[in-house]
Amino acid sequence: MPVKLLMTWDIRSGREEEYFEFHIRKFLPALEKMGLNLSEAWLTVYGEQPRMMAEASLKNLSLAQRILVSSGWQELGNQLDDFVENFDYKVIPAIGGFQL
Repeated sequence: MPVKLLMTWDIRSGREEEYFEFHIRKFLPALEKMGLNLSEAWLTVYGEQPRMMAEASLKNLSLAQRILVSSGWQELGNQLDDFVENFDYKVIPAIGGFQL
């Protein structure tokens, strides 16, 4: 059964330019290399929600679990910590459309 990895985070104040550079050059290619297909991304411009929300699709739960315990995921998270705070994620069944 397909699943979605939902990720949320806030960009550290004053690190926006560096974050977007990292996001394009390292974060996205690393996700793709791990087998995550980023399908949606949202930037919150108003309200008390996380600044960024992203969704990646995976073939099944076992693949998601393997990725989330991998050294590549841990390394990517350590690099991301330089640019973001309040990073959180969850894996949910994919039912199509926008999900939170």
